[in-house]
Amino acid sequence: MTDHLTVVDHPLVQHKLTLMRDKGTSTAGFRRLLREITQLLAYEITREMPLTTTNIETPMEEMDAPILAGKKLALVSILRAGNGMLDGVLELIPSARVGFVGLYRDEETLQPVQYYFKAPEGLKDRLVIAVDPMLATGNSSAAAIDLLKEAGANNIRFLCLLASPEGVAKMKESHPDVPIVTASLDREINAKGYILPGLGDAGDRMFGTK
Repeated sequence: MTDHLTVVDHPLVQHKLTLMRDKGTSTAGFRRLLREITQLLAYEITREMPLTTTNIETPMEEMDAPILAGKKLALVSILRAGNGMLDGVLELIPSARVGFVGLYRDEETLQPVQYYFKAPEGLKDRLVIAVDPMLATGNSSAAAIDLLKEAGANNIRFLCLLASPEGVAKMKESHPDVPIVTASLDREINAKGYILPGLGDAGDRMFGTK
């Protein structure tokens, strides 16, 4: 655990992650588990959201009660696999604004190529949470954060299911101001940029594609 990286070692997170890693887990099961584990990770990544108070009446009396302060947060999916994490966070924070960053990895260079970007307005006034199940080489994630910063975001956090040491190092070098929350820091990436031991291609397992 560092200021830059938080590994959520909650027993439910680790149990669900093991089920997701198992190659025998079905597409439907993988999607359900990803939604559930994302909710648990979102609980951690939103821990320090600012609060203010509002005056309400309970059935018993009037009180000043805590409520989220400021503009609604922005949730940004790094396509396509990031979409599998959207629902988990949105179930917790249904009023969140949603954006999308479309990047694909060039299989030869392992560098990201952008094909789509659409973000909510007023990013400079919002907490922005970027979501992608895998932080592997870190190239796509760093490029996505570049785009968000160019759009005005200055309070960004990165939420992923698995991270590699290489990906964490790349993000720390490129964006030391962006905290990472993950369920596991895995051993390494292979020559093709896949996390080991990992869980395979999250997008393929989520959508049933090859």
